[in-house]
Amino acid sequence: MITGLQFASIWSEDLNNLLPFYRDTLGLAVGMESPDFVIFGDPNAPSLGLGTHSEVSGNAKDPARHMVGLGTDDIDGDHERLKGKGVEFIETPTAGGEGGPRMATLKDPEGNYIQLFQFTQPM
Repeated sequence: MITGLQFASIWSEDLNNLLPFYRDTLGLAVGMESPDFVIFGDPNAPSLGLGTHSEVSGNAKDPARHMVGLGTDDIDGDHERLKGKGVEFIETPTAGGEGGPRMATLKDPEGNYIQLFQFTQPM
């Protein structure tokens, strides 16, 4: 039986194009690292991976097709902090409808869209 999300990954022609952005700019903690693959967070819980893949080249051709959502407890503060580091946002923090989360969308160095989510009430 499928029980839910365990892992999401973003592939690159070269892991080192993305690693500094996710680790240093976004501030995600590395949970496991090898020369061609990194997992952020606890590898035994839902986590994000970055890796080098032979079938991927250049920037994202359709960056809205798949988006990774990262949680935050201060979406406005993170938005300002990341803007100050030169991160490009395509959507500033907005309120979700009907009690949904606030969210913002940004681009990584290869053009992949990443969303920040802040839940304002328990779901």
